[in-house]
Amino acid sequence: MTDGSGGPERALCPAEALYVGQRSRAVLSCALRGNIDTQALSAAFDAITAAHPTLRSRIAPGGPSGYVLRLLTEEERPRLLTRTGDLTDAYAAELNAPLPVGGPLTRAVLVSGPEGDDHLFVLVVDHTITDGHSSITLHNSIWDSYRNLVSGGDRAADSTREGEDTAWPRPVSELLPHADEADTAKYLEQRVERAAARQVSLVPYDVPRPTAEQPAAEGHIEARRLVLSLEETALLRRTARRAGVSVHGLVSAAVVRAAGLRVPGGDDAPRVLGCLSPVDLRSRLTPPLPASVMVAAVATHLQTVEISPDTDADTDPLTLARTLHTRLKDAIDNGDHVQELRIMPEIPRHPTLQLSTVIVTNMGVVPGPRLPDDLRATDVRLVPARENYFPQAGRSPVMACVVSFEGRLAVEFPHFTSCFSASFMGAFRDDVRDNLLAFTADAEPETAAVPTSGAGAS
Repeated sequence: MTDGSGGPERALCPAEALYVGQRSRAVLSCALRGNIDTQALSAAFDAITAAHPTLRSRIAPGGPSGYVLRLLTEEERPRLLTRTGDLTDAYAAELNAPLPVGGPLTRAVLVSGPEGDDHLFVLVVDHTITDGHSSITLHNSIWDSYRNLVSGGDRAADSTREGEDTAWPRPVSELLPHADEADTAKYLEQRVERAAARQVSLVPYDVPRPTAEQPAAEGHIEARRLVLSLEETALLRRTARRAGVSVHGLVSAAVVRAAGLRVPGGDDAPRVLGCLSPVDLRSRLTPPLPASVMVAAVATHLQTVEISPDTDADTDPLTLARTLHTRLKDAIDNGDHVQELRIMPEIPRHPTLQLSTVIVTNMGVVPGPRLPDDLRATDVRLVPARENYFPQAGRSPVMACVVSFEGRLAVEFPHFTSCFSASFMGAFRDDVRDNLLAFTADAEPETAAVPTSGAGAS
């Protein structure tokens, strides 16, 4: 789907322009073992960027929203970077390396270990032009192209540029169903009123707040990680089916309860916790938007729940999961996600519209890359990151990025070390794991095979 324009630039819509200030990015990584033809991988990356003008662009001033996507010159366009080094250090470096405004909106890096058999491929994409589904599809498309090339494909085909796509994809805001402006204005008014009526509590940082006498220590992004086994994932899915909720509902409840233990309250008064869930728009457009189209196609849903100071005496965890699941489902059925995208440009004026205690994403079950026989993936990760963190704020939402690669549910908890320490987030992760496994305590082992491919909401 494109707007039919093959010009050198395309204006960002107001919703897309919001991401420019956030400076968020998707960091996909794939640990590999075996033989890699770096020339073929470079050609594969070039071929995929040739197919997407957004991957060959930069953010520049201009347009009604204040920003445009402008094509890079041939010399400026991103190329595969290769080097040798420690893979753990390489991952940390790439997770923390930004994509500055004005530069390329994607970066691909291959780092090989000293022995040459172990590798790390990292793909970083600016959130202005991607979401979780399209970034995963982009990653897998690069490896599809690589597999074809090493199997006898034409490595020189990319250099001709004859098949290069120059038509920009349309912003998702232009693909939404019609909505009356008065209805949208009323929806915004109601959302602002609800946000003001129920003030959401945030998780305090465990790292001391910086002062004039003691400035913040230089921090960096890390990610604590929770990975369930195939059997544990199958049991969790079985529990969700029997309870009539989604796995996303179970994970959201587990994360909310972990946050509830860390949000201070006054006396015996319950605390109001907010759970923000991204909502995939691709499958809800008519016609559906393929995951291969490189645009941000996501809205959000924010709901609040009350948690008592003693979470052990609080509502049953499964009841909380059902509440979170049902509210999200009802909001989607009502079409709230359409209005949420329409009011997104108002967030800078009304930041409480997305102020939440936790942010719980959901990519569902997705396939890993398909590789040639002499190469295998030993791990795949998707971690969101951004450029700006604010230790001086003293508290913030906790992010949980949920995705099941090859049938194993994983939850990533990215954090900035000048805000949340590694030990704090490690304990948070462990509480979420305990909460998830508690759901499956009475579940019987799954007898059917766990699916290892396909995408969709879990």
